Amino acid sequence: MARAFLIVMDSVGCGGAPDAAAFGDEGANTLTHIAQACAAGRADLGRSGPLRMPVLDALGLGAAIRLASGDDAPNLGAAPMGRWGAATEVSRGKDTPSGHWELAGVPVPWDWTYFPDTVPAFSPELVALVCKLAGTDGILGNCHASGVPIIEKHCAEHLRTGWPICYTSADSVFQIAAHEEAFGLERLLKLCQDLAPHLHAMKVGRVIARPFTGTPGDFKRTANRHDYAIAPPAPTLLDWVSGAGRATHAIGKIGDIFSMQGVGRLWKGKNDADLFDHLDRLGAEAEDGSLTFANFVEFDSLYGHPRDVAGYARALEWFDARAGAFLAQLRAGDLAIFTADHGNDPTFRGTEHTRERVPVICAGVGKGGIGLCGFVDVAASVAAHLGIPAQGQGRSFL
Repeated sequence: MARAFLIVMDSVGCGGAPDAAAFGDEGANTLTHIAQACAAGRADLGRSGPLRMPVLDALGLGAAIRLASGDDAPNLGAAPMGRWGAATEVSRGKDTPSGHWELAGVPVPWDWTYFPDTVPAFSPELVALVCKLAGTDGILGNCHASGVPIIEKHCAEHLRTGWPICYTSADSVFQIAAHEEAFGLERLLKLCQDLAPHLHAMKVGRVIARPFTGTPGDFKRTANRHDYAIAPPAPTLLDWVSGAGRATHAIGKIGDIFSMQGVGRLWKGKNDADLFDHLDRLGAEAEDGSLTFANFVEFDSLYGHPRDVAGYARALEWFDARAGAFLAQLRAGDLAIFTADHGNDPTFRGTEHTRERVPVICAGVGKGGIGLCGFVDVAASVAAHLGIPAQGQGRSFL
């Protein structure tokens, strides 16, 4: 019985979103701009030369970029041997839950709540609630920030006072950073878990625990991050598959993003290398008729937000090499789809996600273009491949 592997390369967009200007992202194109920087010698730290992604390019990555945006990405010009296209999102957000839910067949039916880019960013009532749940007299941060700089700024005061470091971004998130030993990991997780229902009722998408260790000037964020995400508003692809009596495997953040709904087994790791080890193993061992849904977050978290072009290029090349070995072990009849949830162009202004179309690259189902499709069509196509009813709005492109 056929199996399906839905693999999300977090933030690996390919430009061309028709509503990019409405998000302030007109001209953003994550893959093209990285490839251009590599070709121009501006991304040679830890690597050198043009961007090399021969496996995914052979399946249609370069063709998908040209379809999405009209741009030619240097060194991504292979004649496609797989099924390829580009997907457009309709949800009114460029965040992780919106992208993943819609890829799983469920567009977001509401407007997310975003915190103002002011200091303070949070209302006195929300601050009071955090303090009550944390058992502290105050919080630190209370602004828009990136994780590493805000911890660096407040680490010493956090260790002195015990106050949690609270911050947000252009996404619909409330993030809390705290020291694993001094504040306590379990205490941080409980704080976020207790706070989440209040923020979900406000249509804030995620409360994120951001634990770290170390001392001021020598701290390190740990792999114990946990996202408390609002539940999807309707059954998703994971529910469709599990409801049909099939096995479902979630790798990485998928369990958090979907609040574990429809997830049979969850596989996590310290980094993307650990997650790819799980994907390789499931490529060999996953049950007939199963769905494996994976997220690889480090493109976004380590390289997109910090605007590290060379690091992003290194990660893409590493991923492409691992993808080749993974695809080589799949069984006849298996489907593997490589896609993304949004963009995060490391050459673009700011530090936030960018509104972009995303590539849809398919292995195991012949070759040919699928054209421009919707995010929801990915879920419909996986369901069709597995022979189960699709409950969402999409149409299969297989």
